[in-house]
Amino acid sequence: MKTKTIGFIGGGNMATSLISGLIASGHSPQQIWVSDTAPATLQAHADQMHVNVSTSNESVVNEVEVVVLAVKPQILRDVALQIAPSLKQKNVLVVSIAAGISQQSLSQWLGNEVAIVRCMPNTPALVQTGATALHANTNVDDEQKDLAENILRAVGLALWVNDESQLDAVTAVSGSGPAYFFLLMEAMEKAALELGLDEHSARLLIQQTALGAAKIALESAESPAQLRARVTSPGGTTQRAIETFVQNGFVELVAKALHAARDRSIEMSKQLGAN
Repeated sequence: MKTKTIGFIGGGNMATSLISGLIASGHSPQQIWVSDTAPATLQAHADQMHVNVSTSNESVVNEVEVVVLAVKPQILRDVALQIAPSLKQKNVLVVSIAAGISQQSLSQWLGNEVAIVRCMPNTPALVQTGATALHANTNVDDEQKDLAENILRAVGLALWVNDESQLDAVTAVSGSGPAYFFLLMEAMEKAALELGLDEHSARLLIQQTALGAAKIALESAESPAQLRARVTSPGGTTQRAIETFVQNGFVELVAKALHAARDRSIEMSKQLGAN
């Protein structure tokens, strides 16, 4: 891993997080390249992380063995068509972190022979606690799969899915998931204020409770249902709250929301795909 040169097309927040994670895990900054259209962004990368920078996407592709596509989905087609000729001249692994762009579209733009790994990261990657699902096309060999996984593991958990269509479900679960928890925290904070707590205390209590619950879940072999049962004493305050959630359709509402997010992911793939 440490001997590979990696290029990032796009120097935004997610690219910055991945680069920081790679350097923290021992990857040399001199083996990392970044291209971007914003000179200020490139200067920040050069000054703060001491990586190689360029305004030319093609120049970066020519220097590296792995290309990470970290631009907005709306401009990915133009970027892909721009670098496609350079990719045909060498054996490069392409890792796409752009939401909603299928491998079929990427192959059509980049070339059918290109090794492509499509990823669905989420925003906690910005603080090295991300959750990313990956899927490789048939051109990706085992070494390249390890490379892609190691890059994404630099910012958190990374796992493979067997079917690319599962990435739409991943988008609904973990891609959009942080917003669901923020919504719950927002609602709890509002209710806490109504119950008489001050804003500062309410926010801290809710944030620490969310962190603690996640930590218990990660470190336990028990299911969420079992963990919930353990902290729900019969006839107690927690049971009363849980019953209120369930009686008002909480479980069904969550399912409906995730199905809606999955459906929207499918729609976006069709809208942003090859044409």
